[in-house]
Amino acid sequence: MTVRKVRVRFAPSPTGPLHIGGVRTALFNYLFARQHGGDFIIRMEDTDSGRFVPGAEAYIVKALAWCNILPNEGLTSEGSVAEHPDAKNPHAPYRQSQRKALYRKYAEQLVGSGHAYYAFDTPEALDALRKEAEAKKETFIYNHTVRTRLQTSLVMPAGEVIARLQQDKHWVVRFKMPENREVNMHDLIRGDVTVNTATLDDKVLWKAADGLPTYHLANIVDDHLMDISHVIRGEEWLPSLPLHYLLYEAFGWTDTQPEFAHLPLLLKPDGKGKLSKRDGDRLGFPVFPLAWKDPLSGDFSRGYREDGYFPEAFVNLLALLGWNPGTEQELFSLEELVNLFGLDRVIKSGAKFNPDKAKWFNQKVLRMKSNEELAQLYQEELRERGIVANDDYVAQVCGFIKERATFVKDFWDLSAYFFEAPASYDEKAARKYWNSETFDIMKLLTVTLETIDPFTKENTEIVVNEFIKKNNLNMGMVMNAFRLCIVGAPKGPGMFEIIALLKKKEILRRMNSVILKKNIIFVS
Repeated sequence: MTVRKVRVRFAPSPTGPLHIGGVRTALFNYLFARQHGGDFIIRMEDTDSGRFVPGAEAYIVKALAWCNILPNEGLTSEGSVAEHPDAKNPHAPYRQSQRKALYRKYAEQLVGSGHAYYAFDTPEALDALRKEAEAKKETFIYNHTVRTRLQTSLVMPAGEVIARLQQDKHWVVRFKMPENREVNMHDLIRGDVTVNTATLDDKVLWKAADGLPTYHLANIVDDHLMDISHVIRGEEWLPSLPLHYLLYEAFGWTDTQPEFAHLPLLLKPDGKGKLSKRDGDRLGFPVFPLAWKDPLSGDFSRGYREDGYFPEAFVNLLALLGWNPGTEQELFSLEELVNLFGLDRVIKSGAKFNPDKAKWFNQKVLRMKSNEELAQLYQEELRERGIVANDDYVAQVCGFIKERATFVKDFWDLSAYFFEAPASYDEKAARKYWNSETFDIMKLLTVTLETIDPFTKENTEIVVNEFIKKNNLNMGMVMNAFRLCIVGAPKGPGMFEIIALLKKKEILRRMNSVILKKNIIFVS
């Protein structure tokens, strides 16, 4: 038997920014394709013209590119089409709006085979049926119980149907849901599922008003024509699975029907309900990968990139929301995720989102970065502050502080004293470590520091320790007072590491500055 090539797709709608749940869906599709040597496709389901938002498509593909979730077919971060190995791409185009001409043919095919019908219902007629159901305290379902009571091709004379199709622009094609039939389905995550068609609607498949399909028809047709082998999507699409099974059957495509896997929902931090933008706004964390400004309302939404997260941290966070690697390891490279990922370890229940875990991942990724890479990122802020420092110096600073940082944006608060002498001094620390004798001790220490040559970490440590011992001084009081003079606060790496990096001239300049300001800076 021929093994079918794995081909998966991520098919968002450009109706706004990409939620992190959508990014996770794209990630799981990407990992699955890569692990099986298959194709990962980005396709845009942009047929809902009423909800289209300018800039949303570009946002989606750029967000995925930032995460390194890159397609080998479909839309790229530049909005173009990724190169296909064939001279003529049999699967293009990748925007449903550019495939518009395809869908009516398939809708008509279903009508011709008796699996769909034309419906000319007016809003008033449908509203009357809904009210009738409400009066009986029943749920309104558009199926065999009402379809023959409405203006449909199932009950109208053929001549009238033809006339209405030519004159009326508000008719639709509806799927003819079978009566009282058990639909047996299989989900790769949830196992076997059975649904009776008595609970299902005759869904609209195609609309004459705009000449466009609904999601149900378009995604089935596109998945078939693009040879999709697996559909990995969110749990919210699980109720549509029976209809999709029946559509594949109606078209006669069951032999190439993809396998389905429905991913668990991302839940609020307290686990009560689906994670939304409002939750992020309320609790102070982003729910979008990149910042987004709505072109219609002007509303601004934060993004993980702009908040200072590394894409590797963001991807690790998403990978473990609903998937268990089966080990204690929590930090993975993208290649490690590709090698380990499997749908068999995706959970069925919802995955609670933990914003603090996002920070933990970023801290871990930051610490793994080389000092040189971090220096290049830090240099951007230094330049904005008008500070000029060579890359080697900045890299050394990064090496001292990265264990204490969560984001690169933390670097300045942790290391400003490496670039500027303190403009103020920690008053609480001054009251603790500075007394009437400290001024004279610091003055003597400055004289001692002037004699050290070469001014290395090792030499300064030896000389300063001897100075403290010789004068019978308290080590903690002297070193903390010394730190105040150089750093301005009781923070930072070891004093002798700081000394070695700042060099003798700068150390003496700061010491003398404090001595001159004795009665202004510190309490006596």
